Amino acid sequence: MKFGSNAIEILKRRYLLRDSKGKIIENPDKMLKRVAKNVAKGNAKLEKEFYSAMSNLEFLPNSPTLMNAGTKLGQLSACFVLPVEDSLESIFDTLKLSALIHQTGGGTGFSFSRIRPKGDVVGSTKGIASGPVSFMKIYDKSTEVVKQGGKRRGANMGILNVDHPDIIEFIRAKENEKAFRNFNLSVGITDKFMKAVKAGKKYDLINPKTKKSAGKADARKIFDLIIEMAWKTGDPGIVFLDEINRKHPLERLGKIESTNPCGEVPLLPYESCNLGSINLSKLVSNGKIDYSRLGKIVRTAVQFLDNVIDINKYPLPEIEKITKANRKIGLGVMGFAEMLILIGIRYDSNEALKVADKIMEFVSSEARKISAELGKKKGNFSNFKKSIWYGKYKSMRNATVTTIAPTGTISILTDCSNGIEPLFAVKFTRTIYEGKKLVQINSLFGKIKKKELFVTAHNIKPEWHIKMQAVFQKYVDNAVSKTVNLRKGASKNDVRKIFLMAYDLKCKGVTVYREGSKKEQLLSLGKCKVCV
Repeated sequence: MKFGSNAIEILKRRYLLRDSKGKIIENPDKMLKRVAKNVAKGNAKLEKEFYSAMSNLEFLPNSPTLMNAGTKLGQLSACFVLPVEDSLESIFDTLKLSALIHQTGGGTGFSFSRIRPKGDVVGSTKGIASGPVSFMKIYDKSTEVVKQGGKRRGANMGILNVDHPDIIEFIRAKENEKAFRNFNLSVGITDKFMKAVKAGKKYDLINPKTKKSAGKADARKIFDLIIEMAWKTGDPGIVFLDEINRKHPLERLGKIESTNPCGEVPLLPYESCNLGSINLSKLVSNGKIDYSRLGKIVRTAVQFLDNVIDINKYPLPEIEKITKANRKIGLGVMGFAEMLILIGIRYDSNEALKVADKIMEFVSSEARKISAELGKKKGNFSNFKKSIWYGKYKSMRNATVTTIAPTGTISILTDCSNGIEPLFAVKFTRTIYEGKKLVQINSLFGKIKKKELFVTAHNIKPEWHIKMQAVFQKYVDNAVSKTVNLRKGASKNDVRKIFLMAYDLKCKGVTVYREGSKKEQLLSLGKCKVCV
């Protein structure tokens, strides 16, 4: 195991345990041993396998697991979705819960679509409702003062359905760059809306309180506004709610209305999910993908993530109950871009799409097979008979097994590219916390002579981003976190094409970011010619 200097910087800042005086009391190796021991639950064989996969940087779990396993806090999940009903009690009860989750290192997703629109009469007081965006401001302010686990700022997803009467205010919510700094925003898109966009028709805005029409809106004008704000600010993204629910393995339990902060895990109210990612760049041998080793890592990772559900300390009884009833896990990949370079294939090519198809089909089928084995050995998840898996399988441990997370921090620890993204650049600067900047240089660039393989996010035509996302989505139970990074000169029409293509290819959501949209960027390009 060898962590790079950037990884060490982040580990010291966020992950390594400290004593009561703030002094670091473990090194990276001890951190991994702490995690492996606690997640293995006394199984020496599993403990060895978990440690080996992590120390070889072939697999890492989500950050809360690395931070909190074996500690008094013990909250190991990254993703939560909390319900927000149309009452003051619900709004502020959920606000309190979100603060407690942020304190433990988790991120929260909310749909604010049930809150009555601005201007409605409040029956109990005869006052006038202020609308969902006003309450979102309170959530944002709360998050500002509660750092996740005391180590990173809280993260939220805010979703408003496209048929909510306040949708225009929501779409414009981040037009001021200082607004909603702790939120990713996404519009909940329906098939009905997309059909109206394509047909050039109007659609009904529905008051969530009365369930009646509150007027009509021009679908294309609303779509154009979403495009304009996404082009201008990077928000909102879009989530395709009907596609999410069509593919939800537990549709009998209710409709999904929200996702986690980065969009890769659609969840029911109070559900949580723990994630982990396989570093594909470590699974190439002599220019070929080592499927034998990959299969072993998938087996190790599924067992790891399933164990996390049992040892986790949940912030609320309702969360523990539904999480253990459905046992959703999210195993994904990272380092895909480096893997392509190592096997000599450009990211923006049909050959790369074929590789993506084969590798994600393999990961998905292996993970599902292992979950079925665990179900037979340890018991099915409680809602198995209510799921789409009942009848197809005799046993199943987990309602979902696959997710593609953005792997923002753990990809730094493993020195690889994020999720399924192309290289952002060969050299770039990453802002990680409180203005601290890290310079990242791709470790393969000086070793591989074929420089044409080092195609980067801004040099790839937008359609290749979406084609790649769609291929992975075919085999992913949950969703694929994807940001289409665009050059500063990209047009609004480019954004339009991305959104339409994502819908047509059955993606579950997508976000765009145009270079220079924000004054403060997490990632910024270097100035040398090879950096882009």
